[in-house]
Amino acid sequence: MKSISEQKPVSPWNYKPWWCQPWSILLTGTSLISGSWFLLKTVWITVLVAIPLLAWMGFFLLVWPRLMMDSGILEKYQESEIKGLD
Repeated sequence: MKSISEQKPVSPWNYKPWWCQPWSILLTGTSLISGSWFLLKTVWITVLVAIPLLAWMGFFLLVWPRLMMDSGILEKYQESEIKGLD
C-alpha cells in the first residue's frame, strides 16, 4: 500500500471528463459571452447572457470543487482505487 506522501493529491477534476474541466468551462463561458457581444453588439443582451453563464462558471469552478473536497467522497474513492491496485 502507498504511504500518504506517495499518493497523488486528491482533485475533483481527476474524475471529470474533458468537457467538464476548468479550461473547457472557462473557454465555453467566455466564448458564449463574447460571441453574444460580437454578434449582437447590444449591452443588455450580453449582460442577460453573461449573468447565468457567470453563475454557472462560478459554481463549477469555485463552489463544486470545494463541496467535493469537503464531502470526503474523493478520499473514499481514492482509497478504493488504491485497494483495487494492491
